[in-house]
Amino acid sequence: MKLEIFRTLWGNRSPWPQVLDELRGAGFDGIEARLPEAGAERSRFGRFLRDNAVPYICVLFTSTPVLPRQSDTPAMHLADLARKLALAAELEPRFINLLAGNDRWSQAEQVDFFGAAMELGERAGLLLSFETHRARSLYSPWVTLDLIRQLPALRFTSDISHWVVTCERLLDDPADDLTPFVERVHHIQARVGYDQGPQVPHPGAPEYADALAFHQRHWESVWSSQQRRGFAGTTLTPEFGPDGYLHHLPFTDVPVADLWQLNQWMARTERHHFHRFLGH
Repeated sequence: MKLEIFRTLWGNRSPWPQVLDELRGAGFDGIEARLPEAGAERSRFGRFLRDNAVPYICVLFTSTPVLPRQSDTPAMHLADLARKLALAAELEPRFINLLAGNDRWSQAEQVDFFGAAMELGERAGLLLSFETHRARSLYSPWVTLDLIRQLPALRFTSDISHWVVTCERLLDDPADDLTPFVERVHHIQARVGYDQGPQVPHPGAPEYADALAFHQRHWESVWSSQQRRGFAGTTLTPEFGPDGYLHHLPFTDVPVADLWQLNQWMARTERHHFHRFLGH
């Protein structure tokens, strides 16, 4: 099984040529980024991807990014998704990483919504990988496991750092059996969270060694499952980001680390980790 590592453009302010030079210099294989909804910007981005043969994972949000508008109904989310899938298809993405729904809906509404969303993906000819994310339908492992029981065809992007915060602990208790979820993970977002936050200041810091080890055990379980499922390759995006995720010093508002350096560290570490995994 081959590992492909994608660069997130979350928080990026650099022009695309610089992004491309940096990601290739650091050994990344492609880009994971939000869909440009404006037609002219989407056309330019599509040309950039095609001219440089850059593999692309498209990030979509139903309703508004990142938090959904609370008044939007499931039907409104579905209409928004159908519109965005048509736009995303123009860029020929590898697949869609989808932050979907709202955590406030009832479980019956969630089941109906995800069933309809999967149908929209099939109709558009696009693979939908639903991301685990706070404030969205998949904010909790227990809600997600219940959805799986009713919709076993769901496929997921695992950003388990969100669940660590939601549950306020590393999910390593013997009772925390996430097997049905692991068996359906399509893509990994590699950010290390801890019990009080979705992003440690630095994943290499010794005080967060337990958190890093937990996340790496989870990623190994996903890789093992993907091997059993016959995956020829797997994708991973180091996703350390800004917007309150990156720690800042009080009073000065100086960030404690550089995002691109954090994501490069994560990429190097997980490439070595993956090679060790294959060796075992």
